[in-house]
Amino acid sequence: MWTVLNWLQKNLVWSIPLAMLAGLGFGQLTDPAFLRNAILPLTFLMVYPMMVTMNVRDLLKPGSGRLHGVTQGINFILMPAIGYGVGLLFFADQPMVRLALLLTSLLPTSGMTISWTGFAKGNVPAAVKMTVVGLIAGSLLAPVYLKALLGAVVEIPVLQVFLQIALIVFLPLALGTITQRWLVGRHGEARFNQQIKPKFPPFSTLGVLGIVFVSMALKSQDIFANPALLPGLLLPLVLVYALNFAISTVVGKALFPRGDAIALVYGTVMRNLSIALAIAMGVFGTQGADAALLIALAYIVQVQAAAWYVKLTDRLFGPPPATAKPGPAKAT
Repeated sequence: MWTVLNWLQKNLVWSIPLAMLAGLGFGQLTDPAFLRNAILPLTFLMVYPMMVTMNVRDLLKPGSGRLHGVTQGINFILMPAIGYGVGLLFFADQPMVRLALLLTSLLPTSGMTISWTGFAKGNVPAAVKMTVVGLIAGSLLAPVYLKALLGAVVEIPVLQVFLQIALIVFLPLALGTITQRWLVGRHGEARFNQQIKPKFPPFSTLGVLGIVFVSMALKSQDIFANPALLPGLLLPLVLVYALNFAISTVVGKALFPRGDAIALVYGTVMRNLSIALAIAMGVFGTQGADAALLIALAYIVQVQAAAWYVKLTDRLFGPPPATAKPGPAKAT
């Protein structure tokens, strides 16, 4: 089982498309309506393991104020504006799809923010703090932004959105913190970090794949009836991510050293699609399936873009200091 779970986590480039294809096929073979009952358990499976590995005390660590200020400015001012504008441009008459695009723009950072920052040899402690700040701030601001920007075209049940966020973010955060402290108290911090903590993320990945499977199964009939639906959703997603990567790269290179710049990029381009999916499907019911389809496709764009960006990191920011080659010796 561990081998399978670890493979799924380490190969999201393949496992997410496979989950989507499986969901499409399942939706053709049977009525997938009963799968709606699995949304809440799968959401908890997605979020709780991530919370066990997250240290809220990172919020209290001093330093990097300028870096975090710029990061959250991009996350909560620039990206919502881009998501809203692209939604108007491509989906003026499809309010639920616009809601999905806005949700992805409003909920920054995920556990993969830390992972990709590490792969690219960026500032991992800064990425950890960005993840905690982004999760909490995005959860609190999302209902307000949704009501302000889309309240005229979509009925936004603000209280229900807050309650859903409390159920899928803050309850798992509290339980995860309790679990983490119990495990650290029982096994010690060193063993927790080295042996126990790495066992949780694969379960979160399993929850992600389950939600993607459900969302694709629920929309399977519509997709096969209208094959042009997927390309029409992918184009604006690619545009949003391309703008996000480009802006964050330029800002990072202009303002920060290599490690901080990489953390800024992954702290702004990695969106918390798991929570976006849970809100779309948990709050908006049948209508939420339209929003869920775009968010599920965003997984493919996000993972592929993040993987390719790692390969370009040294070219964009230079090699990490530890591997930088010394220049030729000067003659004396």
